[in-house]
Amino acid sequence: MNLWVVVPAFDEERSIGATLHRLAAQTDPRFTLAVVDNGSRDGTAEVVRAFAEDHPAMDVRIVREPEKGTGAAADTGFRHAMTAGATHIARTDADCLPAPGWIAAVKRAFADGLEMVSGPLRPRTDEFPLKLWERRLLPAVIGIAAAFGRFRPGNQDPLYLGPYVMMPGCNVAITADLYKRAGGFPRTRIEELHEDRALVNRVRYLTDAYGLRKDVVVYGSVRRLRAFGLVKTLGWYADHRYVPEVVDIR
Repeated sequence: MNLWVVVPAFDEERSIGATLHRLAAQTDPRFTLAVVDNGSRDGTAEVVRAFAEDHPAMDVRIVREPEKGTGAAADTGFRHAMTAGATHIARTDADCLPAPGWIAAVKRAFADGLEMVSGPLRPRTDEFPLKLWERRLLPAVIGIAAAFGRFRPGNQDPLYLGPYVMMPGCNVAITADLYKRAGGFPRTRIEELHEDRALVNRVRYLTDAYGLRKDVVVYGSVRRLRAFGLVKTLGWYADHRYVPEVVDIR
């Protein structure tokens, strides 16, 4: 298995260092890391280069994608990985912390026959001092969004081979073959389309070998929840019924 991890990044100078160090601390270090600099205007690329110099045992690549958008950046990273020989590709984001056993759990899911896998997205506790109710809020928002997704008309089609499953783009892994057959992430901006949901639905036309694993855990930033508030965050996840003036919260 030739596993690559793709991390799209836009103006993440302050956050990406923690993500990189968490990847460096994986219990299974056998993967190649590709950070996609999505036209950052800050020192994101410099942080990645410094990290690579300090961790010579890791294979770290910087890929550039000037076309702004999480979909475009992720797709560029995935296709770069496939061109370089990746057979399996995982994605997390530059404000997220994969659990120490994330890589190992992803590989186990593939070994068990899944072609696409995701898992729990839990709140980071190192960004802000979180109260107990705040620690429970992000999983609740994700749970509500996942429940809504199961009944959303756009996720219903008799041609789908399996049920709708919410797979956050910051915690997803897929075989290179399936990614290619599905057409990949749509090359869009996050305010235009949830590219992770679009990929899931593309996959559902091709196979039912996808699912969630409890041990595929990533800790996500709560900065959007803090900036938008609960109701607007739910609106954001529900087909962009709420779109703020500033989408890229930093």
